[in-house]
Amino acid sequence: MAERPMRMDTSKGLPAMESHRDLHIWIIENLKMVPVPRRAYRNFFEEHCYIVLHVPQSLKATQGASKDLHYWVGKEASRDAEDAACSFVQHLQEALGGATVQHREAQGHESACFLSYFRRGIIYRKGGLASGLSHVETNMYNIQRLLHIRGRKHVSAAEVELSWNSFNKGDIFLLDLGRMMIQWNGPKTSIAEKARGLALTRSLQDQERGGRAQIGVVDDEAKATDLMQIMEAVLGCRVGNLHSTTPTKSINQLQKPSVRLYHVYEKGKDLVVQELATCPLTQDLLQKEDCYILDQGGFKIYVWQGCMSSLQEKKASFSRALGFIQAKGYPSYTNVEVVNDGTESAAFKQLFQSWSGEQGKNKNPRGIGKLLQVKLDVGKLHSQPELAAQLRMVDDSSGEVEVWCIQDLRRQPVDPKHRGQLCAGSCYLVLYTYRNMGHIQYLLYLWQGLQASAQEIKALSSNAEELDLLYHGALVHEHVTMGSEPPHFLAIFQGQLVVFQGSTAHSGKEQLTSATRLFHMRGTDNHNTWTEEVPARASSLNSSDIFLLVTASFCYLWFGKGCSGDQREMARTVVTVISKENKEIVLEGQEPPHFWEALGGRAPYPSNKRLPVDMSGFQPRLFECSSQTGHLVLTEVVFFSQEDLDKYDVMLLDTWQEIFLWLGEAASQQKQEVVAWGQEYLRTHPAGRSLATPIVLVKQGHEPPTFTGWFLTWDPYKWTNNQSYEEVVEGSLGAVSAISEITAMSRWPVSGRAGPLAQQALKGSEDSSENELELGPKADCGGASTSRSTSTSTSTSTSTSTSSYPSSPRCLSNGGLPREQLMHQAAEDLPEGVDPAHKEFYLSDSDFQDIFGKSKEEFYSMAKWRQQQQKKQLGFF
Repeated sequence: MAERPMRMDTSKGLPAMESHRDLHIWIIENLKMVPVPRRAYRNFFEEHCYIVLHVPQSLKATQGASKDLHYWVGKEASRDAEDAACSFVQHLQEALGGATVQHREAQGHESACFLSYFRRGIIYRKGGLASGLSHVETNMYNIQRLLHIRGRKHVSAAEVELSWNSFNKGDIFLLDLGRMMIQWNGPKTSIAEKARGLALTRSLQDQERGGRAQIGVVDDEAKATDLMQIMEAVLGCRVGNLHSTTPTKSINQLQKPSVRLYHVYEKGKDLVVQELATCPLTQDLLQKEDCYILDQGGFKIYVWQGCMSSLQEKKASFSRALGFIQAKGYPSYTNVEVVNDGTESAAFKQLFQSWSGEQGKNKNPRGIGKLLQVKLDVGKLHSQPELAAQLRMVDDSSGEVEVWCIQDLRRQPVDPKHRGQLCAGSCYLVLYTYRNMGHIQYLLYLWQGLQASAQEIKALSSNAEELDLLYHGALVHEHVTMGSEPPHFLAIFQGQLVVFQGSTAHSGKEQLTSATRLFHMRGTDNHNTWTEEVPARASSLNSSDIFLLVTASFCYLWFGKGCSGDQREMARTVVTVISKENKEIVLEGQEPPHFWEALGGRAPYPSNKRLPVDMSGFQPRLFECSSQTGHLVLTEVVFFSQEDLDKYDVMLLDTWQEIFLWLGEAASQQKQEVVAWGQEYLRTHPAGRSLATPIVLVKQGHEPPTFTGWFLTWDPYKWTNNQSYEEVVEGSLGAVSAISEITAMSRWPVSGRAGPLAQQALKGSEDSSENELELGPKADCGGASTSRSTSTSTSTSTSTSTSSYPSSPRCLSNGGLPREQLMHQAAEDLPEGVDPAHKEFYLSDSDFQDIFGKSKEEFYSMAKWRQQQQKKQLGFF
């Protein structure tokens, strides 16, 4: 059904627009909202202000709000333009309705939400439209500019002075000469930064040059002599050393613990702003009748508007928040976010200790509830990973279980009949093996007792590493602290999990050595029941649960008044694990005198019904992790997808009840360092998170459904043929390397003046004609090798190769050779007469179509570098 157009009040200068889900951008020009052409969406002029409206394509990806409304302020924008943008945003928000989060953005300091719209990066352009510049032009070659490219996950490029003085060792710079684009990578840049810089460069080539520009990459100046000569012809000879890396200003800003909540309310005719609380904050502090300002230590300021607050309070709270920036001496670029009651962003919610979807409604905190009271359908968990993620269950717990105890710093196998009996003074490895969509997967729990020594905890990790090596790195590691076990860990022991005090052997009989012991039993079925030994005193009791009191002369099973029939039934099956003696049932309030004597006398204990903590209001958040000067640096990715996981990355997925750390296969960090990042994240979280929150280490290619289920879609084969940065650069060279060929024809004069190569490159930046710049003779299709320059360069010209095919070998019959004789074969192993440079040609037409997904004619009409790239991927190179 077609969507209705959004009603806009044109008398207030608001534009007419359709309500389809999309990204909309307007520029403030002459104090009016003017739509920006879609092809120019990521270009922002420094002298202007912009308004950006985002309505996500999928409601599942909204993370709490259906719309985000931003006004962006360029660093050279006038005050009048900013005021106009702010006013338009206020009117737009009224027209859009309450389900909108409003943001104030400043150039170079945009929020993660804003940056997420521009996956290929943002371009900051000098000047403004008033100076006669257009938004962006395609196929314009009369250009000479230098772009400073920064960022790991969110990339931006700003125009800087065309001089060596603009360069530094830690960033990437793009010298754009129209028909030639040279990406210079600083010696301190990482592979991930180089790869994302190259993605931005190639997107500029496609968007602004129609794919016609040549791209060169300088990774090593000593080897890239040809490209360096071009750069020196434009920038002059470099004098002195490069500047050091510009440090990141906001280290660990997301984790600032200094959070203060201010109450904004009307008192008579006055508006009062009063400090209300500091971290940790609770949701019940927010009252629907008022507005609040939340100051995250100057990193970000939130304005929360209650659904029953007055219009005056709402307007005043926003203006007061802007006043905070100046009054507290915060930077002018401090981000401001306005959220409405019921549509809070994920970042806002995570500043509170707990967040309920609807206040006053409690749900099962372990995420199981009635869904686990019936038998789980393992097929449904695997076909619907989002269900597995929400339940925190990789399967129905019917897989294989092995348990080891850390004794004398080595892992010792635990007898199967004692597998569910753990000791608080020890550490354990629990290996769970299961099948997921036909593939065997492994989950290794690292269980840490609260009384375990630091030496044992360290040995736990080292033994886990040894075990991982035996399984060729296929184990998913989940760090579990006693008392914070995830649902699946409980389920694999089928309700028989018992945690004893001390660190003795793993036999229930051997454990019962003291005169009196008390066991706390929780759970309603064999998926969620666990038992823990607690201090044998009356204050340990709880009316909501069941306890087992064991002495040398009697054994009592105590039922609290608040326990259910299911709890009682499970308790009767579990007590046999602890004691084989006859148990006497004791109801709360009917205890015999010697019951209290065994516990040291009566004492107060919790008697009210225990209400579970509701975590349903939290949405998952994804961060890229890096380290700078020993500190954890987090970069949030909003509206995340599998595309945001890169092989060079370490990513942190916070689902609130668990912390997932995803380790890319090419990431340089060690597992211990990555786990330490997860612990630091919890320790410094402004909401005062529990340090016992389970931490799950997931390696690329071994993701469990409890991880993949948090992503909108997941392709398990995505990384099968994924190319590295080096492969992209090398694969793009192909057989047609214009820069290399022209280099072979000419050399630079010793005087340093521009030689033929530089002259042609510079000519390209002055010539705005549509014709291709001829940089040298084309290589033929016969597979003749072209000598490569010592520079690392890419040629992504749109020129296509001719359709001259190699001659057929004498052995070719029945339309082609078997694919097994051609794929992944060295030249000396090929059938007689086969040209090693064109192995794919000797396939039958049907095999060629099946393997390459296109006909031979379509394949040979592609650019040579694309042919080479596909041949590499499919085993014909």
